[in-house]
Amino acid sequence: MADDADLDARIARLDLTAKVRLLTGATMFTLRGDDSVGLGEMAFSDGPTGVRGLKFIGGDEVALLPNATLIASAWDEELAHEVGEILADEAARQRIHVVLGPTINLHRSPLGGRLFEAYSEDPLLTGRLAAAYVKGLQGKGIGACLKHLVANEAETERHTVNSVVDEATLRELYLLPFEIAVDDSEPWSIMAAYNDVNGVPATEHDAVNNGIVKGEWGWDGLLMSDWFATKSAGPAANGGLDLVMPGPDGPWGTALVAAVEAGEVAESMVDDHLRRLLRLADRVGALDEPRSWRDDVPSPTDPVRREQLSRIAARGMTVLQNRDVLPLDAGSTVALVGRHAVETVDMGGGSAQVRPPHQVSVAEGLAELFGPRLTVVDGVEVRTRPVPATVTMVVDPRTDERGIRCVAIGADGAVVADTHVPDSMVSFGADDDFPVPPSHARLSARVPGTGRREVGVVGVGAWTVTVAGRTHDVALSLESDDVGEAILRPPGWTTVVDSDGPVEVEAEVDLTHVRFGRFGLVARPAPVPAEDAIASAVAAAAAVDVAVVVVGLTEEQETEAADKSTLALPGAQDALVAAVAAAARRTVVVVNAATPVLMPWLDDVDAVLWAGIPGQEGGHAVAAALLGLVEPAGRLVTSFPTHDGGSPAWRVVPEDGVLAYAEGPFVGYRGHRWGAAPEPAFWFGHGLGYGTWRYGAPEVAVDGEFVSVAVPVENTSGRPSREVVQVYLDPEEDGQPVRLVGWAAHEVPPGRTQEVVVRCDARLWRRWDAVQHAWVRLEGAGRLLVARGLGDIRASIPFTSKSAQKTDAALTR
Repeated sequence: MADDADLDARIARLDLTAKVRLLTGATMFTLRGDDSVGLGEMAFSDGPTGVRGLKFIGGDEVALLPNATLIASAWDEELAHEVGEILADEAARQRIHVVLGPTINLHRSPLGGRLFEAYSEDPLLTGRLAAAYVKGLQGKGIGACLKHLVANEAETERHTVNSVVDEATLRELYLLPFEIAVDDSEPWSIMAAYNDVNGVPATEHDAVNNGIVKGEWGWDGLLMSDWFATKSAGPAANGGLDLVMPGPDGPWGTALVAAVEAGEVAESMVDDHLRRLLRLADRVGALDEPRSWRDDVPSPTDPVRREQLSRIAARGMTVLQNRDVLPLDAGSTVALVGRHAVETVDMGGGSAQVRPPHQVSVAEGLAELFGPRLTVVDGVEVRTRPVPATVTMVVDPRTDERGIRCVAIGADGAVVADTHVPDSMVSFGADDDFPVPPSHARLSARVPGTGRREVGVVGVGAWTVTVAGRTHDVALSLESDDVGEAILRPPGWTTVVDSDGPVEVEAEVDLTHVRFGRFGLVARPAPVPAEDAIASAVAAAAAVDVAVVVVGLTEEQETEAADKSTLALPGAQDALVAAVAAAARRTVVVVNAATPVLMPWLDDVDAVLWAGIPGQEGGHAVAAALLGLVEPAGRLVTSFPTHDGGSPAWRVVPEDGVLAYAEGPFVGYRGHRWGAAPEPAFWFGHGLGYGTWRYGAPEVAVDGEFVSVAVPVENTSGRPSREVVQVYLDPEEDGQPVRLVGWAAHEVPPGRTQEVVVRCDARLWRRWDAVQHAWVRLEGAGRLLVARGLGDIRASIPFTSKSAQKTDAALTR
């Protein structure tokens, strides 16, 4: 590896203009090279749950992993490390140098639209899992990128919002996952957020970027901007930002050269940015000799990869309630009900989206195991926004291949491109391969089948849509001023046609005034009235041994660029569950969502399995969990409130541009325990698995700053099971909330006892003193809580920071 002297010698070969040129991206996802300093081009890719590659639309088929909350729910650092290794393989297969993940912002409010990309509401759990993920990724030579620095917990007005956070809360909660990941895994890059922090743009925040991250923590990596986040030249360069993304344009270039020449920015600052860029290049194999890329990695459809993805998803699934119905008897007759059963949501919206080879539905997964004993019934409508057709619903009218026909037309009326697209969407203005920018585009497809179908278009612009010979003029515009909405959440329009044969659709869009966006065709079976769907479900449920109802959210709620306004399930899903529960002998509800939902029917059903957003093998994973082929031994990473507004931090909509973190450190379980909000329906850390447990008397040991808790746990069930022992510190000091300080998990055979040792993290035994602007050790009395989640505390141990209390514990059960 090159040392700083070597890097400085390379920098000295460049003039100021050449230096600055390298500090803005070359394209949407690539960086420039420079032969004079041995720098090769580098490629970045979005990647929290899949390495999409260099194209937002139409790229390679890639593996779609379970979402971050589902991975985190396993409470398993080895599993997070395995995820990092899978992503490294996926990156290497596509020649990607840096994967833009993990996302380690906290679940401050359950309304946050992008929480599905982030691990949890707890900084320790988030930080340690992130560190394991980074080690897995970088252990194979692929750079990781922690994001988004910092206080970036909501999407509303995300480009302009000012997150106002007091100094202690910023240090103790929102910076702590970044600190832990930097300490434990040395990530090679970090991404600065869109928002302001206490009035200063995150991309210009000298106190955070230079003072804390690069200064106090001694981090030597590269700080890049979020895409289109940089607002200035001189202030951002002085504020610690090293790289502006994307390119080729941006606020640096000649403006930054001028700022240096005017004395606003020291050239030594530019040199430091470039040194960090060259260091990243050296680490990922883009300095001097190009790296050799492995070609022997499993493909997304390789049986090895599919087994991994199914197992990882099932391990994180969480049994919230179980009245002796799970695991299901493989000989039972089952009615599977719900739109999420037949159209399982396997990935969230926004930049987390990838193009997987397939997405297995719950209906497909259970059909393989139950065969003719399974009855599948579609459920009520769950969407309000049109979505692009699945590739099975559209056929190129010219070639009869799955997909659509795209004809792009230039300003002079000449055809720029006439091509088959093996998808239902295309992009224009960014991330496309057209030789000249088209002024119009014509998309066409044949929708096979018969009966009532919903067809239409998505994408910003003026459309002329012809469906089954009838023409419609449609104008679609953005709902906000978010520059990314045209790509991340394009608007749509649909109509319903009833035909006894295939339907021809042709749609032309005027791109003259469109900067960029995604454009596509909608085609799917038309939804039936809710009352009809519920009646069909009730009839099926009454005729079998057990009804499994799959409910959930969609990418309308769990997405980049938008927050939720309620935790209620969309549509008439609650009414569907209630009706099925009243008719069925036994009812199991599977929740296909990454974040909390309200469950007004909870007392009426026998079991609830939280399945998250499970990735391309989702249906197989749900089936394995329901039948106990893989134990769903997950523990919640977010507290589930009982009602809207029932969380300590709720609001995500800024007031006059300000989002005040007024709850301070009392977020999630910390605030519920303190009394800032009612007791939740399910606590952080809750999860039943398929075992039952008896805890013995714990013992506490102190070695300097390090505290460990040893507790014997007995598996009192008749099957092997995994237990996650959690330890919390509940200080008596005013203003200091309860906090997770450690956990450990073990697989225990039936009837056996295992001593579980939890080594607590010393970084949680401190508080930030805003007067001294320094960390100070927590002193005085408190209690250690040994728990299966804060709703199931098994032992409470009096504790002071100066002594260990051995077996002096009040066992609660």
